[in-house]
Amino acid sequence: MEKKEKIIVLVVVSLSLILVAGVATGVIMVVNNKKSNGAEVQNTKERFTSLMCRNTQEDQNLCREVLSQVDGSSSSDPKAYIDAAVNDIRDGVTTALKMMTTEEEFSKDNNGIKMAIDGCKEVMESALSTLDLFSNVLRSNHDINFVQTQSPDLRNWLSTVISYQQSCVDIFEDQNEGERKIKEQLQSKSLDRVEKVSIITLDIVTGLAKIIEDLGLHVEIKPIASFGRVLREEVDNEGFPDWFSSSDRKLLVKDVKFHIPNVVVAKDGSGNFRTVQDAINSYPKAKNFQGRYIIYVKAGIYKENCTVPSHAMNVFMYGDGPTKTIITASMSNVTHNLKTMFTATFVNKAGMFLAKDMRFENAAGAEGHQAVALRNVGDFSAFYNCHIHGYQDTLYVQANRQFYRNCEIAGTVDFIFGTSPAVIQRSKLIVRKPLPTQFNVLIADGTVQRNMTTGIVIQGCQIVPDPMFDPVKYQMKTYLGRPWKEGSRVVIMESYLGDWINLEGWAPHDGNEMKGFLDICEYGNTGPAALVHGRIKWKGYRGMITKNEAMRFTVAEFLKGGPNNGADRWLNALGVPFDSDFLRP
Repeated sequence: MEKKEKIIVLVVVSLSLILVAGVATGVIMVVNNKKSNGAEVQNTKERFTSLMCRNTQEDQNLCREVLSQVDGSSSSDPKAYIDAAVNDIRDGVTTALKMMTTEEEFSKDNNGIKMAIDGCKEVMESALSTLDLFSNVLRSNHDINFVQTQSPDLRNWLSTVISYQQSCVDIFEDQNEGERKIKEQLQSKSLDRVEKVSIITLDIVTGLAKIIEDLGLHVEIKPIASFGRVLREEVDNEGFPDWFSSSDRKLLVKDVKFHIPNVVVAKDGSGNFRTVQDAINSYPKAKNFQGRYIIYVKAGIYKENCTVPSHAMNVFMYGDGPTKTIITASMSNVTHNLKTMFTATFVNKAGMFLAKDMRFENAAGAEGHQAVALRNVGDFSAFYNCHIHGYQDTLYVQANRQFYRNCEIAGTVDFIFGTSPAVIQRSKLIVRKPLPTQFNVLIADGTVQRNMTTGIVIQGCQIVPDPMFDPVKYQMKTYLGRPWKEGSRVVIMESYLGDWINLEGWAPHDGNEMKGFLDICEYGNTGPAALVHGRIKWKGYRGMITKNEAMRFTVAEFLKGGPNNGADRWLNALGVPFDSDFLRP
């Protein structure tokens, strides 16, 4: 893990600018300067703790235990209570990492265990980086009202930590005794508490406006520059960061042929590099590097597995078209005995990543079972006019805010899955022919808690059968999705549903009907299968929702950042076309 990731530096720089410029107006410090006796401090702590814990959906006794860690001198500062909860989460993540380092020494000869530990360590290290972003907001010289203005980012980061925790747990297989034992130890000594305290903290942040009101601390303040994961500089009225030059702005709104790349990839040697990964590795090492790093990948079939690391911020990668510039590999669960997250042909871990006019493909075929074409955890990332092709588990939207536009996503079982806030808009979802023992499922979302900002939204998309599947599309079942976790959130809106899609709409996961608080719903769809009278009768299935209810799943609402960084701002900064609202009146 990077010692000082660029995202952290950007946050600190922005905070310094805010402090120097004196942007924060009308801000109050909630500090008790008078010496208080022990009884007064205890009464204050009990009042604050009671207000903050009352709405949590988790164990309220655990909430009180965590918040009781606040020092008496900080008992009248609401930020201190949230900070105590974040520190508790951080301690749990650190404990898990230490446990895995120990287990690693005893598991060198067991490839399955080693792979599971490697995957869990990766996401837990990412969780620590995410918690650092949260702490930078809490430890700024601003009051609780400022913290409340950052709630879209704070809620996203907590949801991301829960996503990472779930990824860590899921990577260990219960069928393998060694893996199961390690997972049980991690859960009992660390990860179960990490999840519970993350949910408690998420509940507190979600209800922070009401808590501030009840504490009598609310004042009117001007919006201050957001502390989101990536865009922490001021943005102008066009949505561009201040450091974007006029030439940058022109480049980002023109066609691909007008983009001037920093480096060129070409298989024939006519560019700077012959492989895509070498071009990614050329990202400037200077810590003060700012601006877009543009990688042009010429037409060709690039047989490689690629990763964009988390420090490679603001990369723009484009090709000559999704049928000409192709990155392909064939790693899979069956053929290579790999954990799902390690099968990905292309992995993006960096914020503000944009890919355009390219294809990302896993060619393992249906026989490979889990075989990811694209795994994405980059906050404020987007894919425009790209093809993402595979079979089972094609697109893994693992964590953080993501947007896909004019894309072609092809697969069979759970071929769009993960636990992130993701919107797929005006794209083509191609259903392929599965194995004879399988049925098709478009979406599997991993949301586990109601206040998480995660979910997968399909808006204005075409759902079509692949030519090989077309002759048997009525004989093999195809479902819109299935609930991967107890709080799965999936929205299909303003899309066409053909008569070959199963009228029940949704399938149970592993044969079990979900009875939780599912947020599985539909709005404004057309076509024969859009008639919801034949849908499943699960307790948690919401069915058709109203326009007002569907509004929160539009791009503007679902993918927003902090107060000065709405979805329109970061998508404009990326240079991606999008519809912020409904597609139809």
